[in-house]
Amino acid sequence: MEARLPSEADAVVVGTGAFGLSVTAQLARLGYRRVVALDRFAVGSQTSPRAAGLFKSVQADELRTRLARMAIETVCTFERDTGVTVPFVASGSLMIARTARHAAVIDEEVEAARRWGVEVDTISPAEAVRLAPYLSAGAIVRAASVPGDIYIEEPVSLLEAYRQAAERFGASVFGQVPVTKVIVSRGAVTGVETPLGTIRTETVVDAAGAWVRAVARTAGADLPIVPLRHQLAISHPLAGVAPEQPIVRIFDAAVYVRPCRGGLMWGGFEVEPLPLDPAAMGEGFSIDRVPLDFRVLEGFAAAVRDTVAVLHGAAVQEHRGGLFTMTPDGRFVVGPVPGVRGLWVLSGCNGSGFSFSPALGRVLAEWIVTGRPSIDVGPLTLARFVRAFAEEELRAAAIHQYTHYYEPVEETSERG
Repeated sequence: MEARLPSEADAVVVGTGAFGLSVTAQLARLGYRRVVALDRFAVGSQTSPRAAGLFKSVQADELRTRLARMAIETVCTFERDTGVTVPFVASGSLMIARTARHAAVIDEEVEAARRWGVEVDTISPAEAVRLAPYLSAGAIVRAASVPGDIYIEEPVSLLEAYRQAAERFGASVFGQVPVTKVIVSRGAVTGVETPLGTIRTETVVDAAGAWVRAVARTAGADLPIVPLRHQLAISHPLAGVAPEQPIVRIFDAAVYVRPCRGGLMWGGFEVEPLPLDPAAMGEGFSIDRVPLDFRVLEGFAAAVRDTVAVLHGAAVQEHRGGLFTMTPDGRFVVGPVPGVRGLWVLSGCNGSGFSFSPALGRVLAEWIVTGRPSIDVGPLTLARFVRAFAEEELRAAAIHQYTHYYEPVEETSERG
């Protein structure tokens, strides 16, 4: 049966991944009674359900640290605030370094995180193994424990919780309804066009994931975002692995590991990631057509063999991947789109969008509804980019950010 779209809305959200569904739920919760979320595919079906589900308190700057803590708090209080349950595991996490250089990176992050209110402590390699028995201590030079970190076992459960909360507060969520154009008149949004009709609205949130740039272009705007492939794998059940064991991040290998379905999930940030623009792939392209390469995961397992030996040759029950939306400076894009009044954007996941979605959806909804977010996200707006990027320059900067995910990156010419 064909969806019956409303002819008017207080806000239209384009995209029903973690970003889109989060801001939809929060807009409705804050009093926007006619919120409509649209997706060209099935609701919540693209990159977000393929996420790793990791939440990380220790971030590169104070703003992202505050947002990360808000995200964890929002998940932990989601049932109280919305009446909808979000299953999560309060596992904590470990940061691991096997080189002196990366040990120094962890030491710096620990010191900064403590200043910003995160509970984090350096621990011995033996203590790290006690907390995560799937580790071997021999190669560990530095370890730090973050007890407040969490993970969501099956990322689709958070998407479903967002959707249920959004609908409970009165929003409407539609899949298989692409937005073909954001209608702009005299510099302001007046509606969106879809194959099922036009919705009049003065507020549009572009949260279309890997398609975010294509949607913005229909409004005459552009976004400095490059989609890059990311992959992970989940092993079959392994002896001694338990859900409450911590997430492990091995900085020098750019690899993460966590318990999952009785086995271990692992993934990482490859040195030569694959850029992939959905807009150039044709109308039939979707995330399930992203080409996967298991040799990358085998390489990660080999790189950490002396620390997580059990991954080497482990039987795999799932290999999946999606597209990260990377920006030139490795930070989110949140807020109004300059030059198009009423057009807002929530994108630039940079590998952390799923885990930041509870906070970013909340602060963007606050900004739209009240005119002011509870956390100042000004440094994350598009206004920070003072010039346009040439395509090759943009791609090179995005790849650089991806490959340095676990290392500090100098912010010099990235903003232009």
